[in-house]
Amino acid sequence: MKKVVVIYTMKTCPFCSEVKEMLKEEGINFYTRDIDEHKDEYDSFVELTSNDYLPAFSILTLNEELNVDKYEYMVPEESFQSLEEAVEKIKKHVL
Repeated sequence: MKKVVVIYTMKTCPFCSEVKEMLKEEGINFYTRDIDEHKDEYDSFVELTSNDYLPAFSILTLNEELNVDKYEYMVPEESFQSLEEAVEKIKKHVL
């Protein structure tokens, strides 16, 4: 099964830029969703997670037909306390 990492970010968020750089250094592919450009999608994410801190992540598990089979959310202060911890948790999911 294929795993896809989606990161919700803002252009002005220094933590978002930093974690994207960290993921690149680890060789982890991801899709960026700017919350200003994808407001409805992010609003749904916030409603599901009850958290509006950034950066935040969805980790999607795709089945053989490339449909979402399972999804997990990672949000600051609930799922991780530091960017390093977030990257380590993502690595365990996708590598």
